[in-house]
Amino acid sequence: MADDTGTPQRVEALETILVEKGYVEPAALDAIAEIYEDVGPKNGAKVVARCWVDAAYRERLLTDATSAIAELGFGGRQGEHMVAVENTPEVHHLIVCTLCSCYPWPVLGLPPAWYKSPAYRSRAVIDPRGLLADFGVTLAESQRIEVHDSTAEIRYLVVPMRPPGTEGWLEDKLAELVARDSMIGTGLPRVP
Repeated sequence: MADDTGTPQRVEALETILVEKGYVEPAALDAIAEIYEDVGPKNGAKVVARCWVDAAYRERLLTDATSAIAELGFGGRQGEHMVAVENTPEVHHLIVCTLCSCYPWPVLGLPPAWYKSPAYRSRAVIDPRGLLADFGVTLAESQRIEVHDSTAEIRYLVVPMRPPGTEGWLEDKLAELVARDSMIGTGLPRVP
């Protein structure tokens, strides 16, 4: 297992050298990073919103997530072999990659730094309820937590519970309630 200590400093140093030598433009790097930070989670939010309003799509997503996600035009590298898991009042799903940082880029963008940290990776398995509390997520004691270990072969997308009071909302408005962390299981959808 690689140590992430110093990685941000090494990335910054490499970027500085590449920019100074004229190999890359800073604006181009910023644009690429913005796409992965912004577009990915918006894609996942569209998948979740469709699931909330279309029962047939929901069934396809829970049966074959890779194909259902591809129906909306999302897929590709790091998005092969997707599995969708649905939060319910009885069970809350939490995603982790205990060995490295396998993550579904097409629907969630770039992984957050904490997702790759040894602290997150170990605590998600050892103390998931305490970890969620640190993220501000308090669940009922009766709600079971299932931890799913993402791998190079299988990546997960959590379908959070639809917030109450959103009946009749259109997909676009519902998608605005879905945050990246709610699709990892470390957060909940925004409440209107």
